[in-house]
Amino acid sequence: MNILLGLKLVSFIILGISAFLILSVECQDNNDDDVSVMLALKKSLNPSQDLDWLDPDPCKWDHVGCSGKRVTRVQIGHNNIQGTLPQELSKLTKLERLELQWNNISGPLPSLSGLSSLQVLMLSNNQFSSIPADFFTDMSSLQSVEIDNNPFVGWEIPESLRNASSLQNFSANSANITGKIPSFFSPDEFPGLVNLHLALNNLEGELPSSFSGLLLESLWLNGQKLSGGIDVLQNMTMLKEVWLHSNGFSGPLPDFSGLKDLEVLSIRDNSFTGPVPITLVNLELLKVVNLTNNLFQGPMPKFKDSVSVDLTKDTNSFCLPQPGDCDPRVNTLLSIAKAMDYPRKFAENWKGNDPCVDWFGLTCTNGNITIVNFQKMGLSGTISPEFASLKSLQRLVIADNNLTGTIPEELTTLTGLTELDVSNNQIYGKVPAFRSNMILKTSGNPDIGKEKIDATSQGGTPGGSPGSSSDDGNAQAARKKSNRWIGIVVFSVIGGVFMLCLIGVAAFCLYKRKQKHFSRVQSPNAVVMHPRHSGSDNDSVKITVAGSSVSVGAVSETHTISASETGDNVQMVEAGNMVISIQVLKNVTNNFSEENILGQGGFGTVYKGELHDGTKIAVKRMENGIITGKGLTEFKSEIAVLTKVRHRHLVGLLGYCLDGNEKLLVYEYMPQGTLSQHLFNWAEEGLKPLEWTKRLTIALDVARGVEYLHSLAHQSFIHRDLKPSNILLGDDMRAKVADFGLVRLAPEGKGSIETRIAGTFGYLAPEYAVTGRVTTKVDVFSFGVILMELITGRKALDESQPEESMHLVTWFRRTHLNKDTFRKAIDPAIDLSEETLASVSTVAELAGHCSAREPYQRPDMGHAVNVLSSLVELWKPSDECSEDIYGIDLDMSLPQALKKWQAYEGTSHMDSSSSSYLPSLDNTQTSIPTRPYGFAESFTSSDGR
Repeated sequence: MNILLGLKLVSFIILGISAFLILSVECQDNNDDDVSVMLALKKSLNPSQDLDWLDPDPCKWDHVGCSGKRVTRVQIGHNNIQGTLPQELSKLTKLERLELQWNNISGPLPSLSGLSSLQVLMLSNNQFSSIPADFFTDMSSLQSVEIDNNPFVGWEIPESLRNASSLQNFSANSANITGKIPSFFSPDEFPGLVNLHLALNNLEGELPSSFSGLLLESLWLNGQKLSGGIDVLQNMTMLKEVWLHSNGFSGPLPDFSGLKDLEVLSIRDNSFTGPVPITLVNLELLKVVNLTNNLFQGPMPKFKDSVSVDLTKDTNSFCLPQPGDCDPRVNTLLSIAKAMDYPRKFAENWKGNDPCVDWFGLTCTNGNITIVNFQKMGLSGTISPEFASLKSLQRLVIADNNLTGTIPEELTTLTGLTELDVSNNQIYGKVPAFRSNMILKTSGNPDIGKEKIDATSQGGTPGGSPGSSSDDGNAQAARKKSNRWIGIVVFSVIGGVFMLCLIGVAAFCLYKRKQKHFSRVQSPNAVVMHPRHSGSDNDSVKITVAGSSVSVGAVSETHTISASETGDNVQMVEAGNMVISIQVLKNVTNNFSEENILGQGGFGTVYKGELHDGTKIAVKRMENGIITGKGLTEFKSEIAVLTKVRHRHLVGLLGYCLDGNEKLLVYEYMPQGTLSQHLFNWAEEGLKPLEWTKRLTIALDVARGVEYLHSLAHQSFIHRDLKPSNILLGDDMRAKVADFGLVRLAPEGKGSIETRIAGTFGYLAPEYAVTGRVTTKVDVFSFGVILMELITGRKALDESQPEESMHLVTWFRRTHLNKDTFRKAIDPAIDLSEETLASVSTVAELAGHCSAREPYQRPDMGHAVNVLSSLVELWKPSDECSEDIYGIDLDMSLPQALKKWQAYEGTSHMDSSSSSYLPSLDNTQTSIPTRPYGFAESFTSSDGR
């Protein structure tokens, strides 16, 4: 027995060593595989020199992350990369994040089958041509997929996606998906799915019943060929945002009472019928609802004032053009139509509030409905008992349809009924006892007079034989029990051996990793990677441009605005919950009256408006004549930028509207107007001149806003049109930068890009005006000119001045050379003290640097912020005093001071309300806020400047 145990032990040891050696070799092979795959990726993409991929070790490349020597992250989105992807990508078996979005990569996608560690896949906005059927095979860790806006050859969502049971976000808008929505989108297959975005594809068919119970919060299916009803939505109780517009959905709306969190419902441009349910109208959190271009019936709904409603009365079939009760006859007929699922034919032909005026299928006498003839109308459903409410009814003909159910007993109460024709339907059951002189036609109903038999009422056990023996069941159970014990013993032995091998390999790998870490720290050439460079530079809060999205770690911004440039009936842009109907904007601006005009620019007029909840807005209405050229580009650019950037010193975009030729942008209202009004036209406007401290604060606000655009946002933007008329002021005289129609993405590094020259003369940097090449230093130059205007109160280009002083920059440079001439150049409206003069001089020096002739001589906006903030937020020490408010002599020792403080505390007469402002010393650790949800791990305090 001992010999046998010894032999077993030796065999276990040999097996463990063998496994250890095999796994060690395999680890080395995998490391080599990662290097070869990354080199193949580099060769096929041929990245620019701005992307440092020169080191032989891929783990040292820009935007590539490793764990040990295994590649775990490739995050090269937004780098304007071209080329194709190598087939070997699936060999990066430890890859967790693959982010290639917003490039120009083309060709077929290689299969990523087997990448079981992959969590985030971002391929949106490229030129990929096809996607293989096994693309998602074995991706068991996958949580977020975004493949929007790629010109794929028509493809169907593959079965292999079912492997990704941890999926939270699946976004494939404008990806040429065909076929039906797979039924495997179910709570059993994807229990954590939150976002399903499949808009602007070629999907057809109905919503799968498997949607029922899904925990989706955002569902985009707009712009396709989908049809049928949407009853399944009533069981998707976590929904916040539903986009189903521009499809072929029909039938009545479901009960919305369970969708307590619903905020946005867009179902316009479909064929829905029936009344708008009161359960939708009463939703507490509803913010936006779009119902135009359907066939809704009954009373026009009255939503709360806080809800933005798109509901054009002429494009539905409401009984009245405004909210109000329908005629009782209309209500009765709608109840009849309800039993038939509100047929489209009725909804298209039943218009107005008097059913006796040209209503399809009805005949009236003296305002009473006497004949109902619905023969051969393709009706389904049942015969409603509500027919009995038509007391004057004489003939009821509903033959040659597909109606089912029984003939209602209530019809026998119609004393004037002379004919009932239900022939050629699917009517069953007992025929009620009508009067003997009434004509009753029931032929062509095979089951008339018979009770409907429910197949489930018959005996038997589903899936099994009714004669199964209990003895056979006991025998099978005994055999299963025996086999189970044998299996436990065998797998216990195998499991023990396997665990020994794993422990050995794990110990070895841990040792090697520590050795490598130690040697890397000791190496003088070791590279310490700043957190901001550990991944993509686009790590940020995800802005979906419509809606919410799952954040898995740090998720990059991924979605664009898509709008038709030529269509006459464009109604929505896929950029989030920001669509405001044209009717709402007409109402709040008094139909764009001249009294509400705030100002006019090159591309339209700005109107003042006030929403029902009291929110004041500014509505920029684009001129129709310039809407297709440069104006449309600016319109789309402004939406694209302002849906991606948010900062307290950038004016906020509240929404927009596209309705035919009407294109409007809606901003937050800035009640004090533009800086130019307060700087150049204050006397004519009846305003007070700006004090120097206010001018300083405004300059700092602008600098911070532009600094954010240049270097703190998730992408670098160039404004290109900084000037006082594009700087807006609030009631607190704090400034926000506006008008982002000319904004361009800044090139990475120190390069420049060539664009058409745009902007305003007097503020254009010399190199931009001459060559058309633009960098962030173009905005710095314009900011320098604004600083000069704040100092002098003069315009950048003032044709009322003599020619030698017409151009502010050249005149300012000359005057700044001499103290006396400079003092005379300062705006007389500024009350000059010695302290103010020193501050003005510092700003003048900064203005000179910012408006230097050569771009490289100008500072970054961060430097301007630092200079101005030191002037605005100038700290001054309080009067020196040997004792503070506690009467403690600062020359005391610490124990003495503590005793005196405790004595003071004991006799303090501070009330409880004041003491509540003191910080809790017991909770100092929890007083530090955690990183907000969705922010990248690389987010630092400088990002929130």
